[in-house]
Amino acid sequence: MTITDAQWEQYDEEGFLKLGKLLDETQLQGLQDRIDEIMLGKSRVGYDRIMMQLDSDTGKYGDIGPQTNGLKTPTLNYRKIQGLEFDPLFLEYVQDPIFKEICAHIYGPDTRIASFRSMFMNKPAHKGTILPWHQDRWNTLDRDPLLTVYTALDPATMENGCVQIIPKSHQGGLINPDHPSGFLTPEMAEVHCKAEDAVFLELEAGEVALLHNWTLHSSDVNRSEQSRRAFSVSYMDAETVNTRKNELASRSVVFGEGALVVEDVVA
Repeated sequence: MTITDAQWEQYDEEGFLKLGKLLDETQLQGLQDRIDEIMLGKSRVGYDRIMMQLDSDTGKYGDIGPQTNGLKTPTLNYRKIQGLEFDPLFLEYVQDPIFKEICAHIYGPDTRIASFRSMFMNKPAHKGTILPWHQDRWNTLDRDPLLTVYTALDPATMENGCVQIIPKSHQGGLINPDHPSGFLTPEMAEVHCKAEDAVFLELEAGEVALLHNWTLHSSDVNRSEQSRRAFSVSYMDAETVNTRKNELASRSVVFGEGALVVEDVVA
């Protein structure tokens, strides 16, 4: 597929765009099975290279587990798994030609592209953690990643805690640039994230949405029997520097010279 000029105009205006289903049933089942294998410790992926965070038991954001590399325990109740570009199946998806086209449009055709984070997000049935309103930006980077590709691995609904967004909110720029991860204060959220303006980003399994990283978003807990698994990739200019460490923010190049090769990512 290719994205039309009209679709790009909609994305630029609204700060998000639903692309429809990009995964067929075989591809979808493959990614679902692979992430379950990773959570249960049954995968060949190099666990020392991926960050795994357990979900909270309370639903409170402050109670989520530490973000550290390695398997904590075999369970399907992980909240976040990051570094999935080091799994061959997920890397193959990250490098899909449609995403290369999208990155070329956002960053320019000659820009090498890296994954800032290739991340699984999970809200298990009747669990999950409230994600407060925020913009996806990090104040230690010398330039902001601007694009996230969000793929639903399960149906994403209001009941199971789908992403909520504030359309057009990216147009106002950064709201809380002093926060290291772009989170709003409660007072800011009251002003910028009114309930009547929020849109629930409901998606079918296998459906994909583009999000501008500055588009305000949040999510609730899962109140259903259906898990809400998703795969989210933040693509960025490969020359982006972490100013705190004075080094490249990511060496996971996915498009351009030096890109990761599927056959070489398994430890």
